[in-house]
Amino acid sequence: MEAAAEAPGGPAALSCFSYNQDCTSLAIGTTTGYRLFSLSSVEQLDQVHESNEIPDVYIVERLFSSSLVVVVSHAKPQQMNVYHFKKGTEICNYSYSSNILSIRLNRQRLVVCLEESIYIHNIKDMKLLKTILDTPPNTTGLCALSINHANSYLAYPGSATSGEIALYDGNTLKTACTIPAHDGPLAALAFNSTGSKLASASEKGTVIRVFSIPGGQKLYEFRRGMKRYVNISSLVFSMDSQFLCASSNTETVHIFKLEHLTDSRPEEPPTWSGYMGKMFQAATNYLPAQVSGMMNQDRAFATVRLNVSGQRNICALSTIQKLPRLLVTTSDGHLYIYNLDPQDGGECVLIKKHSLLGSGKMEENKENDLRPPLPQSYAATVARQSTVPSTSTMPGYSEDGGALRGEVIPEHEFATGPVCLDDENEFPPAVALAYGMQLGHT
Repeated sequence: MEAAAEAPGGPAALSCFSYNQDCTSLAIGTTTGYRLFSLSSVEQLDQVHESNEIPDVYIVERLFSSSLVVVVSHAKPQQMNVYHFKKGTEICNYSYSSNILSIRLNRQRLVVCLEESIYIHNIKDMKLLKTILDTPPNTTGLCALSINHANSYLAYPGSATSGEIALYDGNTLKTACTIPAHDGPLAALAFNSTGSKLASASEKGTVIRVFSIPGGQKLYEFRRGMKRYVNISSLVFSMDSQFLCASSNTETVHIFKLEHLTDSRPEEPPTWSGYMGKMFQAATNYLPAQVSGMMNQDRAFATVRLNVSGQRNICALSTIQKLPRLLVTTSDGHLYIYNLDPQDGGECVLIKKHSLLGSGKMEENKENDLRPPLPQSYAATVARQSTVPSTSTMPGYSEDGGALRGEVIPEHEFATGPVCLDDENEFPPAVALAYGMQLGHT
């Protein structure tokens, strides 16, 4: 859920943009620094934080709605900086053997992707747990990490010439399986919120497939289009895994519904159209596999026609103010919010357009107050009841100590290390981290 953008010029050109793991926050990088926004309201875009300390930011990733943010700058493209933005302090920095292409994180792991290697850190103490060397050339840094820290599956290209997916277990630090997903090289990967499904698209961009995890069986196949090849720039599930959204360098955004028709439906009354439909379905059994497969692929459930095409963009499916919304962020510095009809689909309706490069309203103290509870079912029209965390948990990277709100992180998820996760002594200046570390191999 991250994109790098061509800088259009100007003092605050948009250079990258990404949603956080549960799509409740948006981060953008500019030539002067980075900004964080809360996505809790349709009408008002609340700026949570702005930093101008690091110029030319091309990667910025926030851990859920916490105060931990990871930044990489063009000034030092081989160095990753981890900050506690609420306190304005640097937690640590790491340098690598080549340029950092992408970063993924959940509450358990932080993954750094280089062109031919991947580094897996324990996010609590930033200890390097595993280095995956000699990966196939991955010039775009394509990889996906499950936001469900209970499994922490990592997916990345297993080949530079075919669409093979390498699936790695970030908790056990072992290879899980390989998935022959497409004929051509991969262009997009995305896990659902539980890490039980993985969506993929190839460089052709015409077919999107969804596989079960960790088994790798194909569950769904969607056709984005047939007339032309496109560059898929964004692939994302809704938090309840009912929908899958795909955007590209064209003006159309596609939303697919993940459902299977069963044979237990009541028998339809005998009609000419029903008879022809059954004949057509039976005829596909006698056609070549490639042709019959194309006929059986599901089409988009809902679509959006953007005003412009050719611009880099990323999408998110989120519940804002109890209703399902489609969010589209574009490289020209705008956020578009659309209503999505979860029952009938069709053309999504644009309800708000925000500028990301203007002077945002600072709402640091209100962010958690406005943020609706997640995950929400798209069918839900009322807020879920809040749950009381158990006494076996401890406040994590929260902005208010976790006493009333904020992310709560179970103790057993973290190995013992120098970084203490209670809010009063969060991220003390550990000697091993304060001076940074150099990683790489010869």
